[in-house]
Amino acid sequence: MPKQKITKEMVVDTAFDIARKDGMDRVLIKKIAGKLGCSVQPIYSYCQNIESLKAEVEARAMQFVWGFIEEQIDPEDLFASTGRAYVRLAKEEPNLFRIFILHRRQGISSLEEFYTKETDPGMAEFLSDRLHIDVERARSLHLHMLIYTVGIGTIFCTTAPGISLGEVVKQQESATKIFLDTALRDASYRERSEWI
Repeated sequence: MPKQKITKEMVVDTAFDIARKDGMDRVLIKKIAGKLGCSVQPIYSYCQNIESLKAEVEARAMQFVWGFIEEQIDPEDLFASTGRAYVRLAKEEPNLFRIFILHRRQGISSLEEFYTKETDPGMAEFLSDRLHIDVERARSLHLHMLIYTVGIGTIFCTTAPGISLGEVVKQQESATKIFLDTALRDASYRERSEWI
């Protein structure tokens, strides 16, 4: 029987599967070779080093995350369903969530830059229209929820034996209500101040 030719796609697929199941720290050349039933030589012929391979796995993880989130979003409840989608990702794919959260973000030195690079640019306008608040207040609301969701998702995927999904979603919905009520109250206060 002829020996199977190892392709770059097979190497990246195998590395991604390992990262997804066991975490990025388990993506090792020797482990990939073992799963593919080959020596380490074909793997090194496709990647300069383990860091370059991990960068490809990270890119694949980002694609997976965006696809997962997109599938979970309810257009009628875009804001809350996006937050729930991230929590569900942390529950169902904890290793990919960790890769998504912990990957190095270059060129970010402020929360404003983080917000601009990490979010859909139309979300602030959507929230502004939907909630009848100014765009800046909508951006602030969205940033608060982004920070909170990343934080609770991180707690959720790093605890053992694990917090229940119901408890985390309930906490997230409570935070959403508090942030939303604050944004609406501040907007109302601003309008009243302008009338005086």
